Amino acid sequence: MVESNNELQVGSIVTGTVVKLDEKQVFIDIGQKSEGIIPISELSNLHVENPADVVQEGEELTLEVKKVADEEIILSKKLVDAEKAWEELQAKYDADEIFETEVKEVVKGGLVVDVGLRGFIPASLVETYFVEDFSEYKNKTLEVKIADLDKEQNRIILSHRAVREAQENEEKSALLQSLEPGKVIEGTVQRITGFGAFIDIGGVDGLVHISELAHTHVEKVSDVLTEGQEISVEILSIDPDNERISLSYKNTLPGPWSGIAERIRTGDHVEGTVKRIVTFGAFIEIEEGVEGLVHISQIANRHIGTPEEVLDIGQQVTAKVLSVDEKENRISLSMKEIELEEEQGDIQQYEKEEDSSGFQLGDMIGDQLDKYKKE
Repeated sequence: MVESNNELQVGSIVTGTVVKLDEKQVFIDIGQKSEGIIPISELSNLHVENPADVVQEGEELTLEVKKVADEEIILSKKLVDAEKAWEELQAKYDADEIFETEVKEVVKGGLVVDVGLRGFIPASLVETYFVEDFSEYKNKTLEVKIADLDKEQNRIILSHRAVREAQENEEKSALLQSLEPGKVIEGTVQRITGFGAFIDIGGVDGLVHISELAHTHVEKVSDVLTEGQEISVEILSIDPDNERISLSYKNTLPGPWSGIAERIRTGDHVEGTVKRIVTFGAFIEIEEGVEGLVHISQIANRHIGTPEEVLDIGQQVTAKVLSVDEKENRISLSMKEIELEEEQGDIQQYEKEEDSSGFQLGDMIGDQLDKYKKE
């Protein structure tokens, strides 16, 4: 309650008009014989360098009488502001309200802000991540919530981190709702482990298991990915309650069968390794991740009861391509055809040699006949 300026005593609340600004004080007309004085230290709860930064000539103020001695009247603006600020801060604290405040100072251990009083944001409550240098925060406006409020201890602790965490949780929730299996999105490799890599896909981390890194076997995750790398990933599954997202990197990459019909054609001779033997034949790896089937009827140029009669796991073989089906990821091979071709080649070579030998024998016989006639 503002009291009559004629009843001045310590603690009285009065109104006055700024009539003069000095370097270290402000003179106020409060309707008394002498002007009231606000020392620079009583202008604000924050540090003030120049009174003109806080008040202007002609401005009307509500003030508290701090001292009355002889004809000197010492007034305080910060005491009135403080009482009003405590009431407003208590209301904000009770309502868990988010509000803006300006950073006035960067001090050891955190930030000093203006909330009508001197508020403090500890370093641990500034951001959701570690900040090494707070110099850029000076004069910056931050959204905050009150973490602790104690008038008796004159303690006002604020948190910007709590606001950011709430915002990030909302963003995560919205992102999780927008995701669906099969969708391909962009992400950044955040962390590499022995079992896979965690990918930041916009505020939420998803896991690419090591088995989903490539179409071929991967020994170490770091052989495929590096931290900070930008990649495309496919969403495999989503668990919103536990914020778990399974991703695949290999599903966004060309598979070993992609373009196989351009690299391997019907009639080609290919070399490969026997990877699997089954009752009906053997699977031959002819490129990494690409296997062709040699049916048991195409293993040898003779009847065999089982593929094991001719083949062993790990054996290197040569086969002829009978057909290539890229769409179905199937290649049919024949080792028998290679044998037949080799046999045919041997026969042709033999016939060629026979022809050549017959020609030379006739010449020799002819020469002998000519010699006999002359004799």
